[in-house]
Amino acid sequence: MTTVTPLSNQVTPRALKRVGIALLVALAVAAAIGLNTKVVKIGSAQDVAEQAFSPDKYGEKAFPEIQKNVEARAVDASTLATALAADANAAATKYGVGNPMPVFSITLTGVVGEGELGVYQLNVAGLPDDIRVRLQTGPAINGTDLRDATGTIQFGDFKNQIEYQNAGSGINRAMKKAVLGGIDNQHLTGKTVNVTGVFRLLNPKNWLVTPVRMTVQ
Repeated sequence: MTTVTPLSNQVTPRALKRVGIALLVALAVAAAIGLNTKVVKIGSAQDVAEQAFSPDKYGEKAFPEIQKNVEARAVDASTLATALAADANAAATKYGVGNPMPVFSITLTGVVGEGELGVYQLNVAGLPDDIRVRLQTGPAINGTDLRDATGTIQFGDFKNQIEYQNAGSGINRAMKKAVLGGIDNQHLTGKTVNVTGVFRLLNPKNWLVTPVRMTVQ
């Protein structure tokens, strides 16, 4: 005849105490998770708001580092012009960022000429006469030269091409606010400006400079 030992006799008081403590700990952890968990319905306004990419917030965060990087690497415009004339590929390797159309960081002093829609001709001493330099001051700041000037901001950092493009626009707006906000760009003709900025080498004889630092004398 088989004898069945009651369950109460198989489980010792010490084991029961351990099980009780484990249950209490599990309940405490579950409660803590519940208190720190925010339920957001997929597709709700809150869900969309939290996932949406903000170009302006991105630009305000990214521009100070871009500005610092450009100022640290900027080469004098006349030095760059000489290097480009001697060997454009070597100049791109030494001073530029990116291929096949590198972005250069430069510093220059020039007299502002005529302008249209905030883009002014600059007469820069020391540059060959056949190099045309223009400076964009807004209201529209075009291009992605600032975004691409350091080589640290990559397409893979973003969800898609739209975010990548919008990041460039956000950086441009942040620059405009920080650098050009206090400059009267309606009355620059004839004035001397000191500029540190960037341009993409689309044409070695035509530079469109986007500033990261600018003062008007």
